[in-house]
Amino acid sequence: MAGQALPAQAQSLPYGNTASGDDTVAAPGGGSGQAPRGRGTGPRRQVTVSPYIEAAQVVGAQLSPDQEVLTWTALAAGVDAGLAGRNTQGSLSIRYERRIGWGRAGSGDVLSGLARASVAVVPQALAIEVGGLAARSTVDGRSPAVPGGFTGADSAQLYSVYAGPSLRTQAGAVALTGSYRVGYTEVGTSDTLRTATSTANLDTFDHSITHNAAVRAGVRPGDVLPIGVGVGAGYLREDVSNLDQRVEDFHARSDVIVPVSSAVALVGGVGFEDVQISGRDALRDASGAPVRGPDGRLVTDRAAPRQIAYQTKGFIWDAGITWRPSSRTAFEAHVGRRYGSMTYYGSFGWRASSRSSLSVAVYDSMTGLGGQINRALVELPTEFTALRDPTTGNLNGCVSPTGNPTLAPSGSNCLTSAFGSLRSAVFRSRGVQATYATQLGRLGAGLAGGYDRRRYVAAPGTLLASINGIVDENTWLSAWLSGRLDERSSFSTFVYANWFSNGALSGGQGTALGANALFSREFGNRISGNASFGIQGLRRDLTEDEWQASALLGLRYSFF
Repeated sequence: MAGQALPAQAQSLPYGNTASGDDTVAAPGGGSGQAPRGRGTGPRRQVTVSPYIEAAQVVGAQLSPDQEVLTWTALAAGVDAGLAGRNTQGSLSIRYERRIGWGRAGSGDVLSGLARASVAVVPQALAIEVGGLAARSTVDGRSPAVPGGFTGADSAQLYSVYAGPSLRTQAGAVALTGSYRVGYTEVGTSDTLRTATSTANLDTFDHSITHNAAVRAGVRPGDVLPIGVGVGAGYLREDVSNLDQRVEDFHARSDVIVPVSSAVALVGGVGFEDVQISGRDALRDASGAPVRGPDGRLVTDRAAPRQIAYQTKGFIWDAGITWRPSSRTAFEAHVGRRYGSMTYYGSFGWRASSRSSLSVAVYDSMTGLGGQINRALVELPTEFTALRDPTTGNLNGCVSPTGNPTLAPSGSNCLTSAFGSLRSAVFRSRGVQATYATQLGRLGAGLAGGYDRRRYVAAPGTLLASINGIVDENTWLSAWLSGRLDERSSFSTFVYANWFSNGALSGGQGTALGANALFSREFGNRISGNASFGIQGLRRDLTEDEWQASALLGLRYSFF
């Protein structure tokens, strides 16, 4: 419609962010005429690389259920880097730490990192999207899995990476978009896994490979017709190593956009979907008991037939409204039918200023843990500062955005909702998450929270059938504040809380709480001193509460 502004989100492919290849039922975004998330319009190229080495003395105190004080020396090397250009942006924070225990304290190595980038191959047309995560998380199944987590026997290392191209071009009045993403996620072993003796309730996710593709062609209202029209398709496949589980999800649809005013449009679509989830049974010994491997996970019976856990095929639809009164505000809400039942999703984005933004997203997806974490990585901003526990060096699970705020509808500054529980079973995840971040002079602050509800899907006749239909719930809050006190001194603080309910265990509720703070002072010659303190706790109905406190005093040398 000539002279009428079209809500940006109304041009995109529902059931997927075409910039990322995400096949989640999320608010439409990154569609025709819109740059993929992470592709900016800044006038110049800025590169920052900050490698460093650290040496610190750390004291850790087990406050409950037992009381014990341990100390160790931490030697670390890391790099924080950022790239902010017209067509290419990215951020990287990676850290390797060697812990040398004194007395009864154990020694070990810790690797943590977070990366997200969009690299232009053809400016404004073709980009390569990449991202990665290395973090520790609790895996005991009776408490929320939290990025960072406890560093004891109940924690394990988690890795996740993804990469793929995203294309946006124009053929006359028709906007063409496409994307493909391949991802890999793995959860390492731990003492808890190796000694597991329960049934499927503690079958922790091992690894998975995820493929995600989406294409769309569409025209805007007024370019050819008074209304906008489009057609698109998407495909998701995730292969989970545990019991050879597989998720396959294909959909094709057409959609229309009906402008009501300069700020409001009605949107809707109809299509077809074919979703199938399947798996095999666990290998059993002569007595019929399930066999577990050296890592404590169930061993798959490769000779067993594949069992269908969930299948739906047929008509899908959705209808909704978008509202974009200015370039700083965007809202949309949708209702429809997918996965064989009603679905609800939407988003709200508000860029209050060049230094602050608010985003809210309601989502609905069917995937395994690997697909969920890959999606969360895609939704991170490309320009950020990773927030870390200053005492342990672990990631806190959130980032502080450093680039210009965007209105990307599915964007988030935290990974917490993607963790929740590290079960191996596939699930349908519904929830909401919200993030507010702001820069106030020398201070940076953020507040984030969310609720995630997972209903698990498992094949009958397999050992995982005992948790089919079981629901886990995770509610979380995070907040952070950092800044400079003067030209040489800075500080940072972070607090979090998680409330978790394990639907497979009677009384399987748990709460994770934590807070940490850092004070840093620059002495000159690229040397700075750090002092930090942290406390974290796990409160569980089925076991005794655990509380830990730690403090650090150390020096850092920055090469640049």
